[in-house]
Amino acid sequence: MMIRVKKVQPMKNYLLYVVFADGDKRIYNCYPLLQYPIFSRLKEEEFFRTVHVDEMGVVCWDDSTDLPPDELYNNSESVENIMKVS
Repeated sequence: MMIRVKKVQPMKNYLLYVVFADGDKRIYNCYPLLQYPIFSRLKEEEFFRTVHVDEMGVVCWDDSTDLPPDELYNNSESVENIMKVS
């Protein structure tokens, strides 16, 4: 099954709220990515907030900064699990 992102929303503390095509809702933490030069612009809040989903279901900021759906899915926490803990 191909994983596709339907919607993404930036949150505080470099978190992304991600809704996948199958309806699964997850939280992805971008903070660990900030150590890599390709993701350094994400430190700029204004740039971070420009996040969007392209026509292929990939989360993007610009032509050189993106995250594939499988990365987002495999390294995120289900919103349902987070709500159980709180």
